[in-house]
Amino acid sequence: MIHKVCWVPFETMERFAVDVFRGVGVPEADARVCADVILAADRRGIDSHGVGRLKSIYYDRIVKDRIQQPVTQFEVVSDRGATAVVDGHLGMGMVVAKRCMEMAIAKARQHGLGMVVARKSTHFGIAAYYSMMACEAGMIGITGTNARPSIAPTFGVENMLGTNPLVFGFPTDEPFPFVNDYATSIIQRGKIEQYAREGKACPPGLVVNKQGGTLTDSEEILEALVRSHAALAPLGGIGEETAGYKGYGFATVVEVLSAALQQGAFMKQLLGLDEQGRKIPYRIGHFFIAIDISFFTPLEAFRKTTGDILRQLRASKKAPGAERIYTCGEKEHLAWLERKDKGVPLNGELQKQVTAMRDELKLAQYRFPWEKGRG
Repeated sequence: MIHKVCWVPFETMERFAVDVFRGVGVPEADARVCADVILAADRRGIDSHGVGRLKSIYYDRIVKDRIQQPVTQFEVVSDRGATAVVDGHLGMGMVVAKRCMEMAIAKARQHGLGMVVARKSTHFGIAAYYSMMACEAGMIGITGTNARPSIAPTFGVENMLGTNPLVFGFPTDEPFPFVNDYATSIIQRGKIEQYAREGKACPPGLVVNKQGGTLTDSEEILEALVRSHAALAPLGGIGEETAGYKGYGFATVVEVLSAALQQGAFMKQLLGLDEQGRKIPYRIGHFFIAIDISFFTPLEAFRKTTGDILRQLRASKKAPGAERIYTCGEKEHLAWLERKDKGVPLNGELQKQVTAMRDELKLAQYRFPWEKGRG
């Protein structure tokens, strides 16, 4: 059995991801978009949403489950001034999302603000990718998406809301933007999937069962979430004492903005199962907002003020024993500096998945570090 973590160069892993997407029918240009989004997660140290999801979330849903379309039919349903509504027709979520944010940025250049919402899309990778697109264009980027039911409402035990990230991106005068990319639950499915791959237990207090108790077995949690026998606690935790209602409220905001404006699916409609328990498409919704800073103040002035805020936060008094204070996006930047010359870390389970996709698609040109000595 393979246990050792192997590091694969980003260039190799990205080429492989492109070839995997092409191999399952995704057009060349779209395959490059999808691979770029996935590898962006690994570059930022977000292993829960990188190559670790290539097989389970994309490959299997296209090839095995047949609930996602490899060719994306991007339909603009409504386009009025600073707003637009898009239908992704169950295509590649990363392709839908990138085009939506490009539209939002173009609208912001004209109107100062642009907002594009999408329905009938699919998993789009890390939300930060799209907020960072706006940052690179000198704008504020806001992104959100609903997802499979995972979070229980405060005082509830049933998974109703998705992990529903609400992500803001601000350009700064530092080498990296401010980006707060995280779920509105304490922990997200991707992290529990990562724990399961690594054979680790989930910390107590993050997942509630139908009796109101807590679950820690990662494999059990993933199965229970699908069967609606468990739910994730919202940010703040279970109940009101630690303000779990705040995470519950933000998750609901994202659900509304990902479904009501575009008249898309929501909550239990996103289970991915029919009444007979058969897998069906997820029909996820997203929203993208771009704000052109120059309509308010000079861009460089905004960058400096934002940078000053972040620097003053990091320079504030630290708790005893703490080495440093971080601001959003900093740890991801540091992860990239550490990984850029090392590559993507693949544990034993991911090595098996990558090898399986390679063999099934007959991509014989790839040989990976864990195969040294193979004939």
